[in-house]
Amino acid sequence: MMKLYRDMDSAELDAQYNARATVPESLFLSIMQEYAEQSRRARETLSCTPDLAYGSHPDETLDVFRPGPSASAPRAPVFVYIHGGYWRALSKNESSSMAPAYTSAGAVYVAVNYALAPAVTLDTIVDQCRRAVAWVYRNIEQYGGDPDRIYIGGSSAGGHLCGMLLASGWHTPLGMPLNAVKGALLLSGLYDLAPIPHTHINAWMKLSAEDAARNSPVNYEPAAGCPIVVSYGDNETDEFKRQSRDYLQQWQARGYPGDYVRVPGLNHFDLVLECGKPDSPLARAMLEMMGLTRD
Repeated sequence: MMKLYRDMDSAELDAQYNARATVPESLFLSIMQEYAEQSRRARETLSCTPDLAYGSHPDETLDVFRPGPSASAPRAPVFVYIHGGYWRALSKNESSSMAPAYTSAGAVYVAVNYALAPAVTLDTIVDQCRRAVAWVYRNIEQYGGDPDRIYIGGSSAGGHLCGMLLASGWHTPLGMPLNAVKGALLLSGLYDLAPIPHTHINAWMKLSAEDAARNSPVNYEPAAGCPIVVSYGDNETDEFKRQSRDYLQQWQARGYPGDYVRVPGLNHFDLVLECGKPDSPLARAMLEMMGLTRD
């Protein structure tokens, strides 16, 4: 077989980038159900303003969760979460499992929705996420948030989209300061999309080599250095682990702060649920980065 990327052929690349195959189907479905159930409970029990439009497309919406009573200032730090799903699945409605941990610690939590492939291109999805953060910067103060303390996080495809938010080249057209994002939580992200056109993922992504390069965070200088926390599941494939390690090393080599935080025994999917547990090393790392004291 022809070697296509890092000495791997198409079959090897398919195996390496098939996150779903790393867990039993029953476990995957159970975790997806937990995403939805925990997010539903968050919307029902927390102070939530749902379905705010950040653009004209029907999918360009977000949910804002106000900080809990422990917030010590009129303007709280903001955590913006961008969901995964290989750019073709999930929504903001399954993206609020972390909201109770963040709001109880005194933060505003924002769950972002975006349109999905193949109905839209990756360029469109990246643009939507950037415009969502620009909306947060301009509007979050009226929901108790501090536009000068915006932090982002995402898992898998959401980790990739966070990488594109950390990249340079988009802030000025949207009227954003280069240092709008003050820190990031990157879970099992993809930062070099060069292999994707050679995998089954391209059945719905339709990426050319040029599309992949244009949407690869590794190909951009950061807009501004900020702290990042990187993590991935123990049982993830070598390529998912390598992508995270390489991105973190590149970040650190540029002189920016970044840490790898391991939580043993987790996989590509339940890593997200772990971040909603206040005593988790991942939650602690982000709350400390945001200057918050846990309840």
